[in-house]
Order: sequence, then C-alpha cells, then structure tokens
Amino acid sequence: MAETVQFDLVSPERRLASVQVTEVQIPGADGDMTVMANHAPLITSLRPGVLRASGPEGESEYVVTGGFAEINAEGISVLAERAVPRGDMTQESFKALVDDAKQKLDRAQETFKNEPGPVDDAAKLLSDMVAMGDEIGLSSH
Repeated sequence: MAETVQFDLVSPERRLASVQVTEVQIPGADGDMTVMANHAPLITSLRPGVLRASGPEGESEYVVTGGFAEINAEGISVLAERAVPRGDMTQESFKALVDDAKQKLDRAQETFKNEPGPVDDAAKLLSDMVAMGDEIGLSSH
C-alpha cells in the first residue's frame, strides 16, 4: 500500500478536509502538481481549479479559487480563498464566481489604463475561472 500523508484543506469559512491521503493534485499558479508523502518542502500559490485528494477513503474533489499550499514530508496544508466540494458547486454559484472575476477585470482596466500587470492578472483570473468551469461541466454564461 502506498504511503500516506496528512492533508488539510481550509477556507476562511470552514475546514473542508483533514485526512490521510496518498496523493493530492493541486492547481498551482505555475502549473498543476501532484504531491505525495516525503515531498520536498514547498510553498506555492493556487490558481482557480479542481484540487483532488486520493487516499484510503477514496477520492475527493474540491473547487478552489486561489490561495496557498504548504507542502513538506509530513503533510500538505492548503489555505484556499474559497473552496467548495465539487459536488456542491452549482451553476448559480459558479456564475457568481465568474461574475466576480469579470468585475475585478473591469475595475483593473479602469484603474490601471497604462499598467498591464494588474490587468493581465485579472484577465488570467477570469480565464482560469472559465477553464475551471469547462473542466467541471459548468457554463460561464
């Protein structure tokens, strides 16, 4: 049997998971990664996507909109800006997330007319949010 590691997922509202897992697939800001026991220490930021945790109790999926993951040999801790079990994500709640990302892009475009950095960041957030919806079968319209 594969070695397990402690996995904790929390959002500002609640703790969503605190279980032993064999691996966690994380939507990292610099690319997706799979983390297992004895991983080298790492802190990474998250992009909107689906986080998957696999272990002796089965697989769990969570929709995350951003945040951070701290990884070391003994555990994986994820602090998500927002996190929802995938099965609880509705079309209505997904549309609200996309609308919020669109508003952030509109504000960035108004505020930073000649500064591409913040506008690019907001556009990427919206793009990642739409891609996440495509992955879980929800429409951004």
